[in-house]
Amino acid sequence: LYHNHFVTEALERMKKAVEEDKNNPVYMSHFGLLLAQAKKNYTLAEKLCSQAVRKKHNDPELHLNLADVYIRANRHDDAVYALRQGAKYTKRDSRIMQKLQQLGVRRAPVIPFLDRRSFLNRHLGKVRHSVRQAMGHD
Repeated sequence: LYHNHFVTEALERMKKAVEEDKNNPVYMSHFGLLLAQAKKNYTLAEKLCSQAVRKKHNDPELHLNLADVYIRANRHDDAVYALRQGAKYTKRDSRIMQKLQQLGVRRAPVIPFLDRRSFLNRHLGKVRHSVRQAMGHD
């Protein structure tokens, strides 16, 4: 009962904030995420979060919220795409990269026409990983 009251209150406050400042992408995004969490209204949540990302594409939090909406809607591929777009626009923000890792997204094999389990791809993948770590990219 207490939890439902808190969620209802949060939804009302975010809705009011969005109505008062219709162009604020942060309010839009958080309201969308709340709609997905509390009301399971994934269609409206996606619309709000997508609009927010279009308005401020360099904000990693907005990409993370959109991905969370997709995850809640069981749209894993869309979540991965949203996070990859977010990584592109936010200079590979560490939170976005961590979320991609949590989703089990791996880099493409070094030699794409070979199986990722081939000796060459495994060896080159380890080398690539070591180089990226040394350069501070992982």
